[in-house]
Amino acid sequence: MVVKAELHCHLEGTAHPELVVAQALKYGVKTEDYIDPNRGYIWKNFTSFFAAYDFAASLFRTPEDYVELTKDYYLRLAKGGAIYGEIFASPDHAKRLGCSHTIYIEAIAEGIQLAKERTGIEGRIIVVGVRHCGVDIVENAAKSAANNLHPMVTGFGMAGDERFGKVKDFAKAFDIARDAGLKLTTHAGEFCGPQSVEQSLNHLKVERIGHGVRSIEDLDLVKRLVDENITLEVCTMSNIALNVYPKLEDHPFKKLEQAGCKVTLNSDDPPHFHTSLKHEYEIAKKTFGYNDKALLGFTRNAIEAAFVDDETKKCLLAKC
Repeated sequence: MVVKAELHCHLEGTAHPELVVAQALKYGVKTEDYIDPNRGYIWKNFTSFFAAYDFAASLFRTPEDYVELTKDYYLRLAKGGAIYGEIFASPDHAKRLGCSHTIYIEAIAEGIQLAKERTGIEGRIIVVGVRHCGVDIVENAAKSAANNLHPMVTGFGMAGDERFGKVKDFAKAFDIARDAGLKLTTHAGEFCGPQSVEQSLNHLKVERIGHGVRSIEDLDLVKRLVDENITLEVCTMSNIALNVYPKLEDHPFKKLEQAGCKVTLNSDDPPHFHTSLKHEYEIAKKTFGYNDKALLGFTRNAIEAAFVDDETKKCLLAKC
């Protein structure tokens, strides 16, 4: 099995339907509006996807719930051959739990550690602000990360609907995170075109781009990504499920790779999109025609771009 690594996955979005149903039974909540026993999560578009996502997230209500959620994801990831994974976590969920940012992060870190003790998998946390919740929310997320530094928190990013607001308005949040020593990434070039990626590079000065696939529409931008060694966190099944592209054969992953971009494979919100990191690697092999050596190259891309210390990175690369 080819070893794998993941850079782009949202913690609450990893919750498998069976785990969510168990949580719903625990808290006396009905699930039929959001989960079909045979088909999994129920949603039709980006808006209803967020509703299903938020419903699942609402059923993880204590730090102990978050330990279990995180451990479950990392055990699944390791079972699929992964040696490393980064997870997106939002301080807004800490507020929903009624606990501090520190307690929320410590619960996630404990889940990662428990999975590591069983499988050896390494993990790190990227604190994210949710773009469509507004500039203040994103800035507060950056401040929370900067003021409560944790060894497992190594990055900051922005998630959510990139169609909301102007990129430059979020620059202060990224300055706060950068000044605190955190590495930077942001969602861009998914629903918005290549200009979203260009503006993120100009104003946020990120080291990686979450998604970034629509960069292919601007060849000058593609060249810039190559020249500046910007890594793209590509999520193929997410792009298909959310109708960024109609089918896998239309996806620009291979065009971006052949143009020299540093591409990686990621699952985003795996059960919502009927995927997994293992499945993303299988797609790259079966649909895009990459052999195991090339797949291992994508793993190395991910580890080289990982927000992790040099010694851990060296150990991980030795496994590739």
